[in-house]
Parts: sequence; C-alpha cells; structure tokens
Amino acid sequence: PRSAKGGRPALDVVLKFKMLVLQSLHGLSLEATEHMVRDRLSWTRFCGMDLSDKVPDANTLWDFREALIKAGVLDELFKEMNQIIAEAGFISRSGQVVDSSLVAAPRQRMTGEEKAAVKEGRSADEIWPDAPAKASQKDTDARWTVKHKKAKAGPDGRKLVDIAIPVFGYKTHIGIDKKHGIIRRQIVTDAAANDGKRLREGLIDHGNTCRDVWGDTGCRSAENEKWLKEHGPDSRIHRKKPHKRPMPARTAKANGRKSKDRAKVEHVFAHRKARMGRRSGPSGWPAPRPPSRWRTSRTTWADCDGFPVEPSRRPMAWCAFEARSGPARPEKARIGHWKSRNPGQIRPRPILIDP
Repeated sequence: PRSAKGGRPALDVVLKFKMLVLQSLHGLSLEATEHMVRDRLSWTRFCGMDLSDKVPDANTLWDFREALIKAGVLDELFKEMNQIIAEAGFISRSGQVVDSSLVAAPRQRMTGEEKAAVKEGRSADEIWPDAPAKASQKDTDARWTVKHKKAKAGPDGRKLVDIAIPVFGYKTHIGIDKKHGIIRRQIVTDAAANDGKRLREGLIDHGNTCRDVWGDTGCRSAENEKWLKEHGPDSRIHRKKPHKRPMPARTAKANGRKSKDRAKVEHVFAHRKARMGRRSGPSGWPAPRPPSRWRTSRTTWADCDGFPVEPSRRPMAWCAFEARSGPARPEKARIGHWKSRNPGQIRPRPILIDP
C-alpha cells in the first residue's frame, strides 16, 4: 500500500510472489529470475504481465522475500500453493524420490581469526560489528565439503584412483513425487551437512498415495530404516557395497531395478543445472549472471532467406546465441547450442540488434 506521504505506487504482491515461485521451482538467483521474466514470454504470461509492464528488480524481490520470512508466512504460502497444485489434479502419487545436490557459492577470503569465528557459529554482524558494509558481503553460512568422483578403469583394465573435488557452498535436498516429478519437499543446508539425516527432518511427504521411497546409498542407514519402518513409508533405498568385499550380484541387480525409478530426480537437477545454470550467491552479493545461452535480449532470428521468424514458428527445439556488449559484430557471435527437430532443416543465422 502507498504511504501517507504519497510516492510511487507499490508493485503487486501477487506478481512478486509468482516470481518467487518461479525462482524456487527453477533454482535461480533473484537476478536470473528478473532476467527470465523479461526475456521469456511464457514467464511473462504466468506473472500476468504485458510486455510494457515494469518487472520488479532483484532488490525488490529480495526485500519482499525477507519481509515474508520475518513475518513467518513464506512457508505457509508455499504450502498453500502445493495445496492448489494438488486440487488441480497433480496430487503426489506413485511414491517419492529423495536426493541432494551441491550448489557452489563464491569462495570467501578471511583471516584465521575470522574463520575460527565462523566455525563457532557467529554471524557476520558479530564478526564485523564496525564494518556493516563488509559484513553484508560475507557469507558465513556456506561450508566446505569434498565431492568424490569415481574414476573409470584405464585402457588396460586397471582401476584408477578416485578423484576428490573440494566444493564450497550449499546443498539442496529435495523430495519429488514419482508420477509428476514435482518438488514436494525441499531443505537447504550447508554443503557439509549429512544427506541421510535430512530424511528424518521433513523431507518425506506423507500425503503421497504410495508408500515407496527411493534414494541413493547416501540415505541408507540403520537410523533411517528404523524411522521409515516406524512412520509407514517402505524403503526402496539403494543398498551399500559391503566393506572391503565385492558387491553381491543379487544386491547389484536389485539396485539396478531401483535406479530406473530413482533416476527421475536426476532430471530435476539436470533442469536446474544444465538448463537454468543454477548458482548460489551469498547474502548481499549479486548472484552470477545467467549462462550465455540465456542472454538473448539482443538477438532475433532469421531464416535462410534473411527474414525474421516468429518464435512460434522456429524450426528448432532451442537455439542460443550470445552477443558481446558494445557495437553488434556478427563475426563475434558465438553459438551456444543448436538442436534441430528436422535434420534436413537449414540452420538459421542470428541477426544482432544494437540497443
């Protein structure tokens, strides 16, 4: 509402909440969400906007989200949204799949004393009380962890050493329903948090019509199996390989059958990472810009004869070009990805438009 002193009218709260919904579903930063609403007609229509309407910027969305968090109504609004989705016919069915994924954050530069204060659990305002601007730029919630990547066998069949990759950031734990692939539960922790414990902290949706729960070996533990047995869901979680012993053929075959259902959650992470370029930005930091394949505001399309092609008549599944800043130079345009639905279709070329 407008203040008593007048001023510019406030933006619609429903519009801002719709943008937060898009941000949550696609795992985007606030800056990327603002860009996508400006760039994509489908997102613009979802928000109930016209091309001439003003799009709320990232700072406006930040203030609105913080106000909802302080009021304690953000989780309630998303629960109401899930209820509306269920009433529309997309009820949680066929069981649920849980998994987690790391989200990288910008690395922090701190002294030894500052790192010790962060490990003690002190906030940024407590560590830098005399420098509020510096405190707003520091991320004290993210943590380091090591991601192990299994090495493939060499040409001679000899097993190589596994790769350990250090990662700084956060970890998102999600639970989807197997039927529709909609995220029903989500928990965000630091990157060092244990995956299995989140299973007992609200990641299970008890409203699912099926009792089966799929997960990888990170969710397999005696505590989780006992908790699932006491609370109803049936465990379909992968079994671990015995210590210092080969995997039994029976267990490997059972894990392979479970993988066909558990793989559905990987499609959700693939959409977030590969297509949306999910990255994390700490409090007060401008999150990284979207990947180049989404920066198409200065690009239009032309067919083989040089005439513009309407978006609804594009012959390819998705095309992306990046235009460098400054004067438009076609020789500097870089192709990001091209996938044709018709192998015989001539590849279109971009026409760069100066702002």
